[in-house]
Amino acid sequence: MGKIKISEQDIINALCLYIADKRQVSPHEVEIELMFDDDHGFSAESHVLGRKQVLITLNIIEAIRFWLDTEMNIDPFAAGIELELDDHEGIIAFVE
Repeated sequence: MGKIKISEQDIINALCLYIADKRQVSPHEVEIELMFDDDHGFSAESHVLGRKQVLITLNIIEAIRFWLDTEMNIDPFAAGIELELDDHEGIIAFVE
């Protein structure tokens, strides 16, 4: 497998699927906001059924691994995942 770039929208989709699976709800019931802070790095907020949850970088990586496994049929543990903040594309990930 070569290097794969994952868009910000695909990261949001991965988080929606991951949270929906954990909370036993439809992915359409999950709202995600990605964030980057110089002090804390990457994070996200999820909103499900009126409840907010803050997700840290590790949770985002776990969600991407879940997405790679369930949606892309890629071995999620054979892949190294790196998050990056791009001036034009927002928060993206590279999988190698």
